[in-house]
Order: sequence, then structure tokens, then C-alpha cells
Amino acid sequence: MKQLLLFFIIGFFSVTFGSKAVELSQKYQLSKKCQACHMHIIRDWRNSWHAKSHFNKDEYFRKSIKYLAKKQHKSVDAINVTCAKCHNPRIQVTQVGEDYDVIASIGLNKGSKVQQALHDKTISEGINCLVCHNVDKIHTEAPANIRGIDRLEWTKNGLMSGPFADAKSPYHKTQQRDFYKKDPNKLCFVCHANDHSYANNDLKFTNMEKEYKGDQKCTSCHMGKEIESYASSYRFAGKTKKRKIRHHTFAGAHTEKMWKDALKLKLSKKQDSVIITIENPQPHNIPTGFGGREIIVQIQQFKGTKAVKTSTISLTTHYKRKRKRASTPHLALEATKDMSIPAKGSKKLKVAVANGANNIKVTLYYRLVNDEIKDILKLKDPIWEKKYFIVEKSLNY
Repeated sequence: MKQLLLFFIIGFFSVTFGSKAVELSQKYQLSKKCQACHMHIIRDWRNSWHAKSHFNKDEYFRKSIKYLAKKQHKSVDAINVTCAKCHNPRIQVTQVGEDYDVIASIGLNKGSKVQQALHDKTISEGINCLVCHNVDKIHTEAPANIRGIDRLEWTKNGLMSGPFADAKSPYHKTQQRDFYKKDPNKLCFVCHANDHSYANNDLKFTNMEKEYKGDQKCTSCHMGKEIESYASSYRFAGKTKKRKIRHHTFAGAHTEKMWKDALKLKLSKKQDSVIITIENPQPHNIPTGFGGREIIVQIQQFKGTKAVKTSTISLTTHYKRKRKRASTPHLALEATKDMSIPAKGSKKLKVAVANGANNIKVTLYYRLVNDEIKDILKLKDPIWEKKYFIVEKSLNY
């Protein structure tokens, strides 16, 4: 009886919250089909990381999958399909059985349905127009571990969803959905919400929805302020319809201008120490997102203009797997203390005054990954070395 009940529960959740991408005609599959009317939006999107979320276009994603597959003795395909729930939600295969790894290990997976789905050109654009604008319903009531494609229901083939009730097109039907404009965070948190280690389900390394504070819309920062423009260049009765729209650049942690003054610094001297207070006015923690991101606190102490001492403090999280070996977050059994600056909160650091020093300069930088993760995955792209300037402050004493 217990086994029957368990089977029913599993079946219920897979039906209620599971989703399979609607098979689309060629007319709607790729962004080039949208550009005739939405070229300005397509240009924004093509330079975004949403357009690069596919296995072949994202070095961190690709090497993370290969590392995870190797350490867990699974096929790259099996891990890739699991991750595709967020990275490629239009994929036509959403689950891989345990027997697939055996087949893949002896090379009998060539030309399989799984391989065809992973290499299909319809998912080559990652998070494209038809990922966000085919969403019909979002199951916000689903358990926290239900994410990505499993949290969605799609509209029918040829029906696009969007923020405007009066939108018209001669090429497709359009229906308005509230979550685009009134509460866009619901759509963002389908994927940018929480993630956990494969080796330890209790170890959450991304928990943005839980840490989020206030009612600020994700779009206000990551798509910019609303501007007077047009969503479509198609002319009805010789006119385009002006609207309040946002850019589709999806600026994020990789966008340099996002970081300037994203945090605030305060310095004060107390006896033989300098207290560094880092304030975070943002609605989510910093760093947040995938584990291993880093805030670098560079501290320079001077006697007049002569440098006396230079040091750095790394605010990041380190992950360990078996035998305390360094790990990526997806394979970790444990993690060090969370060193991020909490949303709408602050963190204090105490630094001893160097002998003879009478002034100090503190500079904050951000990095997409710390050295440990970069070395484990052997990341080569210069972006993983880049330090993004945030803020700088000096104090004489």
C-alpha cells in the first residue's frame, strides 16, 4: 500500500508540475523568425547571456557538466538533459533513464532520441524568444525543488504570451499574462531561484527567491528602466504602436556597468583597527547565483603617500566533496560559511592598523568565479579572471 501511495505521489507531481515543450512548426522555432517585427529586441537578446545558455556556448556550464559527469560516473548527455530544464527548456527530452548511462558508456547512444534532442538546432539559442514568450502558467505553488521546465505550462503552437492585452500580429496570436509586467519575478524565479548539490540535496548554493527582500522587480535592474518605444515594428494602419518597454539585454553579473556602486562602503577607526562596513542596498545577496562567485576586498595602508601594507580579503564560498577535496558546488557535500552581503543588509570586517600607517584605502571588486573553481574546471576565457570595480573609499587617521 505504501509503495502504491508513493507511486501515486510521484505520478501526481510529474503530471501537475512536469512540462514538455510544445512541438513548434519551423515558423516559430528560432529568433530569426521573430526579427522581421522585433529586430531591436533581437539585437539586445543576441548579446545577452540568455542567448549563450546552451552547452556549446557557455564554457562554465559545459565544463561543469563534464566535471560532474566524470565524478559521478554518468554520461554527459544525462547531466546535460537534467540541466537543460533551465538552460534549454524547449528541449524535447526531459528525462534520461539509468540505463542510458550504460548504453552511452559503450557508444550505443549515437543517433538516439536523447542525442537528437541535445543537438537539435531548436535549442541552440538557449533562452530565446520562445522560452519566455510561450509561457502560459507558472506553478508558483510547486515545491522549491521543482524548477525550470517542470514549473511551467506552455501556450499552444503559434500563441505567444506577453505583457500587453491589445497586442496584435498578422503572424501569430498573442495573449496577455500578468506575470510579465505586474510580477515578472515569478518568471525569473522559475530558474533563478534555488539550486542544490547533486551529492547533498540539503546543500543549497543558490537561494535567490528565499533571500530576496522588498517588492523590487528583477526587470528594473536587469532589463533597465521602461522607455517609450515600440515592441513591434509592424505597422497597423500605417503606424507602430508606442508603448512602455524595457531592453532585452538581461544585464547581469557579467555586465561591468552593473557593478559600479552596487555596494556601499563605510570606514571608521576604532582603537588600533579600521572597521570596514559593506552595505548592500540590492534586493538579493551579493554575491548570489551560482556558488563560487567572489567579492574581493583590497586594503591598502599608507604612511603619507608611501605604501606600508597591502592585503586582500576574499568574500566567497568554498565547497568540499569526499575526503575534503575542493569541489564545484554541484558536487559538494559541504560548504564554508556564507560570506555574502545579505540583501538590504551589511557585513563588517575588522582590519588591524599597520605600524606607522596614517591612512587607508579600501576597494571592492567582483569576480564571476574564485580561483578554486577556475582551477578545478580549467576555465580559459579571460572573463573568469576579470575583476569588476564596485566602489572605493579612503580614511585618514
